Amino acid sequence: MAETLYLGIDVGTSGCRSCVIDAAATIRAEACNPLPAPTRNAAAIEQDPDCWWTALTANLDQLHAQHALAAVAAIALDGTSATLLCCDAHGTPLGPALMYNDARASHEAQRIADIAPPGCAAHGASASLAKLLWLLQTPAGRNARHVLHQADWLLGRLCGEFGNSDENNALKLGYDILQRRWPDWLQALDVPLALLPRVVPAGHQIGTLAAHLGERWGLSSDTRILAGTTDSTASFMATGATPGDAVTSLGSTLVLKVLSSQPLFAPEYGIYSHRLGDNWLVGGASNSGGAVLQAYFTAAEIERFAALINVDTPTGLDYYPLLAAGERFPINDPTLMPRLQPRPADDVLFYQGILEGIATIENRGYRKLADLGAPWPGQIITTGGGAANVPWRTIRSRLTGVPVTAATHQQAAFGAALLALKGSS
Repeated sequence: MAETLYLGIDVGTSGCRSCVIDAAATIRAEACNPLPAPTRNAAAIEQDPDCWWTALTANLDQLHAQHALAAVAAIALDGTSATLLCCDAHGTPLGPALMYNDARASHEAQRIADIAPPGCAAHGASASLAKLLWLLQTPAGRNARHVLHQADWLLGRLCGEFGNSDENNALKLGYDILQRRWPDWLQALDVPLALLPRVVPAGHQIGTLAAHLGERWGLSSDTRILAGTTDSTASFMATGATPGDAVTSLGSTLVLKVLSSQPLFAPEYGIYSHRLGDNWLVGGASNSGGAVLQAYFTAAEIERFAALINVDTPTGLDYYPLLAAGERFPINDPTLMPRLQPRPADDVLFYQGILEGIATIENRGYRKLADLGAPWPGQIITTGGGAANVPWRTIRSRLTGVPVTAATHQQAAFGAALLALKGSS
């Protein structure tokens, strides 16, 4: 009997990636195709949804050429959070998608702020709900049968059934994650409730693969299509974190997440919670991070200096590394100024001081989450470009008092494949 396989698909900001795993979560095949850059016009950032489908089908064409896919039991997919589009009853887009970072809907965001509860994740011009209110004033919105997130629409293309979403993507559309329903206050915004998708838990079956696609890729028509998730949630899942574990993403910015048995909502710090199985993914994000390092050092210098710093001798520089004024977490102060003075003559000491500063912000961030009710991490798993920096991990471990490790897996496509595996169990 053939082994059972699971397929995860990640549609990110720059490309589409796919990953096939077996029941032991061993990667059996992978594929990647680039996506064109979105169209930008000031705060308006759009993309043609058909380019996502083109990249996805190219991915699966590649996988089909690499590996027999007949044993794939389930497919899960993640997309960028709050990327939204309108489509007709057959799933045909009625215009371009408004991307996750589209922030044109500032007037609509103010309407939401006047009505929505403060703990709701639908606040802000880039939230799905603000985008929906903006779209409702356009022909696309007025003629729409469905309003869907990126993952929702792509999964609909795979199974031929539109109108479904998952609890992670629906959060920024105003979905009440605690009551598990669309809240009554949406009616005060004149949101047509018939447009809103049916929301199910991530990993819940929403259909089976369309027959013509199964024939194209050698997949069974019984292959289950599962409700997806957001790209950041899939990346967290990829690390294999368990309850009590935390994941720090050391990319351009600093993103902290901890898996908790209880939800936490503190919008004044940008903290909200996603359901993840029987647990909650609680997170906050600082404006500090790797972009500060990149502003002062080349990639070669960052790598070379990492081998030269002395973690046993702290610099005492007490930096708060930011690119510009303004911080959101663990301090909520839009006027907070960067603190990167005094600058020593030795660039290695300056580099170490920035590492220590970001590590201090991370420690304060986890303490803020703990003060608000999240668990203190049992361990911190690190993703992003800073994960490989061993001296930095040592500095961070000493500050937090818990082990800090680099994630074995951090690709969202692998996390989506795990969702396909777990959703099928």
